[in-house]
Amino acid sequence: MQYLHMVKGESTARLQRGSPEPTTPIRRLTDAEMRAWQALLHAHHDITRTLDAELRAEHALSLDSYDVLLRLARAPDRSLRMSQLAERVLVPASTLTRRVDRLEADGLVERRRTRDDSRAMIVSLTDPGLARLRRAARSHLRGIREHFTGRLNNQQLEDVAGGLEIVTGPHRPH
Repeated sequence: MQYLHMVKGESTARLQRGSPEPTTPIRRLTDAEMRAWQALLHAHHDITRTLDAELRAEHALSLDSYDVLLRLARAPDRSLRMSQLAERVLVPASTLTRRVDRLEADGLVERRRTRDDSRAMIVSLTDPGLARLRRAARSHLRGIREHFTGRLNNQQLEDVAGGLEIVTGPHRPH
């Protein structure tokens, strides 16, 4: 069990069970750091929850499923290996497998083995999947503008993008 001890304005983390680990100084976040961190977390949580609810209500499609369909639509031949798809949607393989199972059951994607490696699975966006994605895109883009970009002026949008790109690097489309 960890606890914090204050020393001259700094916190020191110590392990309670007599761990041989040395005491490590931990600087508290400044008010500006905490405000930025909390704003990022809350904005992401609130906006993605709202976008997900809108997509579910209007198109019976979760935000995560929308993301899978979008990644496939942007891929050559509207197809990707499961491993490539997992990298692009940033979810664990088991989560992606369940999501693709549901999309396949709804006829929005199809899976097949590759010719060169029978262990590898290719996921492809079907025509009905593309049609559903196109309908949902209208709602999704409207939601992004309503709940995020439309609340910021151009300079604020540049500042947000610039600041986050310092952390993550420039966005590189897959």
